[in-house]
Amino acid sequence: MHIFYTPDISQNTYTLNEEESKHCVRVLRLSKGTVVNLVDGVGGFYTAEITDDHPKKVTLSILNVETEFHKRNHYLHIAVAPTKNIDRMEWFLEKATELGIDEITPIITDRSERRVVKDDRLNKVITAAVKQSIKAYHPKLNEAISFDDFLKQPFDGQQLIAHCIDNQQKRYISDLVKPYEKYLVLIGPEGDFTPEEVDLALNKGYKPLTLGENRLRTETAALAVCFEINYLNR
Repeated sequence: MHIFYTPDISQNTYTLNEEESKHCVRVLRLSKGTVVNLVDGVGGFYTAEITDDHPKKVTLSILNVETEFHKRNHYLHIAVAPTKNIDRMEWFLEKATELGIDEITPIITDRSERRVVKDDRLNKVITAAVKQSIKAYHPKLNEAISFDDFLKQPFDGQQLIAHCIDNQQKRYISDLVKPYEKYLVLIGPEGDFTPEEVDLALNKGYKPLTLGENRLRTETAALAVCFEINYLNR
């Protein structure tokens, strides 16, 4: 199955951009008459036929469309401190997209070792994972924001913060999460959130979360949350 990401599709025909056209014709060696699939990132899953296999502007004719294709029964937003090694952040985005996630926000905390995030590269990783895992919904990647400013944003759903501070009573996801709702989970940097940041989040209504006795890397903790919430909503 060959899938192309076409977020601006709106008509009965569609022309791939030059990069996707080259990949279609030169790499995949697809030609006129081949049937492919398109996803628009907002639930549309299209079946289309190549009508012109020009290597710079492949033209497609839409044969069929399914709306709300594999729509999820919950909404998951993970706000995570970007890792010092950006490859680890990319790994998280790829795997989280495959498992199922709706929104990601890089948050800059007091102990963050990376404070600059290049959205273009990370969005390409997400898009590739969308196509690989046959998703019709494209997770939203927000611009990096400071932890304090992020907490000022309203969220209509369950709010959790995972941290490693020992002197606080924390509960497991299975004890906190109600199924089929909206969830926002905060994941800190390699050095964890500061006590002041945790207190600030708790005062904003976030509930403290534990992921078990093992101390996890930032990207592993974020993926563990993604897996557990999807599992509880299966």
